[in-house]
Parts: sequence; C-alpha cells; structure tokens
Amino acid sequence: MIVSKNLENLENSAVKLTVTVSKDAVNKEYSDLLGKYSKSAHIKGFRKGKAPASVLEQKFGDSIKGEATMNLMENSLKEAYEDVEKKPLPYATPVLQEDDKEVLIELDNDFTFAVVYDTMPEVKVGEYKGIEIESPVCKIMKKDVDRELETLREQNAVVVEKTEGKAAKGDIVNIDYCELDADGNEIEDTKREDFVFTIGTGYNMFKLDDNVKGMETGKTKKVKKEWAEDDEDKSLAGQKKTIKVKLNSIKVKDLPELDDELAQDISDEYKTLKDLKASIKKRLTESADNIIKERNKQNIIDAIIEKSEIDVPASMIQSEMDSSWNSFVSQSRMPEETVLEIIAAQGKTKDDMLEEWKPSAEKNVKSFLITDKLIAEEKIEVSDEEVDAELKKQAETAGMSYEDAKNYFEQNGMLLYLKNDISNRKLFDFLLKSAEIKEGEKKDYLDLTQNKE
Repeated sequence: MIVSKNLENLENSAVKLTVTVSKDAVNKEYSDLLGKYSKSAHIKGFRKGKAPASVLEQKFGDSIKGEATMNLMENSLKEAYEDVEKKPLPYATPVLQEDDKEVLIELDNDFTFAVVYDTMPEVKVGEYKGIEIESPVCKIMKKDVDRELETLREQNAVVVEKTEGKAAKGDIVNIDYCELDADGNEIEDTKREDFVFTIGTGYNMFKLDDNVKGMETGKTKKVKKEWAEDDEDKSLAGQKKTIKVKLNSIKVKDLPELDDELAQDISDEYKTLKDLKASIKKRLTESADNIIKERNKQNIIDAIIEKSEIDVPASMIQSEMDSSWNSFVSQSRMPEETVLEIIAAQGKTKDDMLEEWKPSAEKNVKSFLITDKLIAEEKIEVSDEEVDAELKKQAETAGMSYEDAKNYFEQNGMLLYLKNDISNRKLFDFLLKSAEIKEGEKKDYLDLTQNKE
C-alpha cells in the first residue's frame, strides 16, 4: 500500500510524517467502495442494486472519494506506525496538515498526505551525582508540643450551654438573621435560621463576629454593614446592607485538664501526660524529617532538570494539566459545573487556571521523564520480596490482612504502581546518598509545614 514515508523532526518533540499511498491501492479502495454501494444504492429509475456504476459515480463520486480518502489514511497510518522510528504518544492524536484537510484521492495517481504528532522526547540527563543542596534544620520545641496538646484538648472538649454572660470570642453561637429593605422590612428570601458558627472564625457570610460579640441570648439587633469596592467577596463588594440578627443560644467548650487522665482518654498506650508529650515530639520530629527529605529530593531533581535537555511535547503538558484539573474537581467533591461557577465568581475560567498550572505541569513532566531515565541507567530493580514487604507494611497501616491487601492491589491493577513507587524511592535514596548536603537555615516547625520562607 505505502510507496514511501518520510519523518521530519519538528519542535517540542513533534514530528511530521509524510505518507505516499500507491495508485493501485487508491484505485482498489475506490473500486471496492463503488462496488459495495452499487449493490445497495436506491437511485430513481433503477431497481435496488441495478444502477450502473457511472450513474452512481455521477451522483456520489465525491462522497465515495472522501470515504476512500479517509480509509486510505487510516489504514496506511496503521501500517506506517508499525516500523516508523518515532511513534505517536498514546494521548497525542495525529493531526492532518492544514493543506491536506480537504484533499481527495485522484484515481490512477499516488496519494500523498502528512500528519503531525507528538513523540516520546529524547532525554539528555545532565550530571546527577554529587548534587550540592542545602537542607533546612528543624528542631521540635516545647511550643510545638504545647500547640499539639491544645489541639487535643479542643478535640476532647465538651460543649455546654452558656447560661450567663454575653457572647464572646471563641463562643459557639446559634443565630437567625435576614436582610432588611430601605423601609426596615425583612427580605423574605434572605432569611436564615439556626445558623451556627464560632465567634472569631469569620465563618459566616456577612462576617458578623464582632456584631454578635457582646449580645445576650434572646436579644435582637440591627447591624449596618458596608463593603469596600475592592472587597475580596465580589458578591458584596461596594454594597451597603442592614441586617437583623437574633441570638438564639450561646455554647462554650469545656476544655479538659492537661493531665494524665486526658492522656489516658486519648489512647490506652499512654499512661501519663509525659508519655503523651514524648509521643507528640516523636511524631512531629518524624513529620519534620519527612518534609525535609521530600524538599531535598525536590531540590535535587530541580538541579538535575536545570542541567538536562528535554524537549517536552505539548500533549504531555496538556495531559498533566488535565490530570491536575480532574484531581482538583474530585477533591472539591462538587460537580464540575459547580466548580466552574465558583471560579467564575472569582473572575477566572478553567483555561486561566490551566495556564497558571502550566509551568508546574511542565516541571512535573520533566521530573517524571528524568526519573524514568535514571532508573533505567542505574539499573534499579524491584524484587518480589520488596513488593511483598511493602504490601505487608501497607496492610498493617490500613488494618488489613496481607492476603486482603495483595488481592486489593491485584484486582485494581495497582501492583505496577506499587513497584514503580518503590523504584522511585530507591532512586531518590541513591541520589540523596550521592548528594553533597550542607546544613541550611534553621526552620520553625510551623513555618516548615506551611512552606514559609
């Protein structure tokens, strides 16, 4: 079928594949289609399937040529891809050259067309051993442990009714509220009953925290609110409203004492408060170490990317951005239409967000390609014993038996992902061992976890 094919390299790991199909294949495809439709065509003045080929050609010739053109393109590309040096990426649809989009075959002539598609890029990895990086230092302080203890007290607090006094910061209040029109009448569709929030959090539409503070249970007040033209809430920016607020109830958290009893209530593994503090410090230390290790790994791969040459195809970046978008929608636990409405209220579109994510997406693709290349170059392999050990570890963490965990991974086709994860970890352990790591600046735990400079 194919007389010749030519592959031309373009920018960003794209190629142009030009294919020439023999005139014999052109004539055969056209004749086969003509014969097929001659048997079933309904043409006025002729019985079904009895119309001469010349009449069929006169009425439907261009349509048949169009179908023959598409068939020849599809079949010849399948043949060309079998032995072409650079094959298309699975998510990169070959695109016809602009000049070929309206082309039709001509009988008794070879047929030539060209498509452009993305291919797996060539990765020229720069120096990756002995990378110099600075590693932050984080020591867990008493204030870090105390902060965790306060969180545990909050989690174990009992909420009780506040029978005396006025609403104050930190109190949990239940309110009714609604907007009032210019005449002081309630606007029906703005009414909200039994709305609960904690004073000081700002978790209410009109930010009524300071207005409710100082009120007594059962009391009602009118509040005048005004928002600046550049307020971050665009639905309220530049507006003035009068809001009627009724305080239904006030509740407070009764915090437990910080003692051995609290430690025992949190877990049977703790006998004393000292045990609990030691456990918290150990957990925070492990957390800080893991964050620092991940940051060091990222700094190493960033340094390798800087030293490497990778011509990333556009379709790979687009695929990464699409994946990020799908994760973003999934994590929101809302329909995509709702997510689009929310970002539209912020003056953005999906395309705006994808464009913001583009540099990160390109970096992620480069990181993946370099990691894959280095695993091959360093001949990093994962044994069945290592996979089993990881399965046992994950089973223990999830509270499952080894057999159930293995069945789950096998049935969901996740063993390959598990194996890849282990090989990635082995690679980065190797890179970290070979790196020259210098002690960097001292970091507060909270700043470290919040990624603050």
